[in-house]
Amino acid sequence: MSCPYFYPVKPRAFTAILPLGDPWAGVCRAVPNLPWQPDEAMLARLCNLGYARGTCARFPSGEGPDAVRFTVSRDQGASLRIYYVLERDHHPFAHGPLDYSVPGGAFVNPPPGETVSRQAQAYVESYLRRKGRGHRVE
Repeated sequence: MSCPYFYPVKPRAFTAILPLGDPWAGVCRAVPNLPWQPDEAMLARLCNLGYARGTCARFPSGEGPDAVRFTVSRDQGASLRIYYVLERDHHPFAHGPLDYSVPGGAFVNPPPGETVSRQAQAYVESYLRRKGRGHRVE
């Protein structure tokens, strides 16, 4: 699970599989219109792993989600079916299927919200790299 406010920008080299597939560098968008660049410690401990409520000073109060999960539920070569779950306190907050066109490099039905949409794209990019069907992380 990644933080629901983390907007992944660039994959980082790493060998473990994390919630977005790879560790990602990116921008915190918890405060609307004030993106912030987290340092390496924050990226590793909070942004890439989620559940930062009560730990991250930038995490908004309120009833929003704590984490985002993705999984590949079907891989047919030219198309992928991804399932996403936004979580709050380890329980589903919102969820749904996403269909991805590999040749088109895009979701047929993108998830709601620019940040979750980018997280889903980052997850697919990591998945395709692991399967040898995407670009290598440098």
